[in-house]
Amino acid sequence: MILRIFKAVWFLSLLLILAIFLYVYASLPQDIVIYEGQGAVMLTREALFYFALTIFALINVLVFVVSRLYSKSAEDFLCWFYGLVMCLNVFLIIALNFINLYNSNEKFDYDRIGYIIYGSLGLFVLWAIGWPFYLLSRKILNKQSL
Repeated sequence: MILRIFKAVWFLSLLLILAIFLYVYASLPQDIVIYEGQGAVMLTREALFYFALTIFALINVLVFVVSRLYSKSAEDFLCWFYGLVMCLNVFLIIALNFINLYNSNEKFDYDRIGYIIYGSLGLFVLWAIGWPFYLLSRKILNKQSL
């Protein structure tokens, strides 16, 4: 039952990332600044489109690959993996919105959005390291019950 909920939420995150990606793509200028500093990194709108689409596809296709490799007996791992991909999708949504905001020529205090970006990255890291802690807790609880 939990696995079905994770699958549904992952699918909604996939639809959300595609919808936001298309919205952001439509509002981007022809030349996009990714990084400004000593060596500015710029991409064309089409290059960002294909690069981002490739990243989204590779990340979300992993869900299908992992679900084929692991059977329903590994439901705990599959739930964790779906959650990991959902956290990564959230980070990518926030990164896309930041690129859109940065290239929109609006006045904005960019220090304020740092908390959101680092928070989403922190969520991904916490979810990623959650699996070893889950396995360790299961091992300890199983030893105590014997």
